[in-house]
Amino acid sequence: MKEYKTQKDLLKNAFKDEYMCDSQLAFFEKRLKHDRESVLKSIENTKSDFTNEEVTSDENDMASNQEIKIRNLRLIERQTKLLHKIENAIDRIHNGEFGYCDRTGEEIGLPRLLARPTATLSIEAKESQEVIERQDHSE
Repeated sequence: MKEYKTQKDLLKNAFKDEYMCDSQLAFFEKRLKHDRESVLKSIENTKSDFTNEEVTSDENDMASNQEIKIRNLRLIERQTKLLHKIENAIDRIHNGEFGYCDRTGEEIGLPRLLARPTATLSIEAKESQEVIERQDHSE
């Protein structure tokens, strides 16, 4: 099995390889595991900011600290959602579903997966979903 170290290598061989061959899956699994570690570190760093918070009696400082706390909680929430998507993508690699659209079963495509390795929908299916969501919000 050849090993792809860069996105360029992966794309250069895309037409030679079968879609989602072992080499491609290994590339994405390695990338997703790296992404997972980065997200976990980010969450940990943000959590440590809570413990290092200064205690103050100044109302302006307290308000500022409260805003920072709210922003950090939102960041942790977003990062946790991303972590779940990454874990889901790794599971999809292991069960043979990675790279295929949840809705249509068609190939998602390497360029889209390189841009967003947690993608579960093809571009067409995602656009269709967004149109439906916009219609639901406008009603």
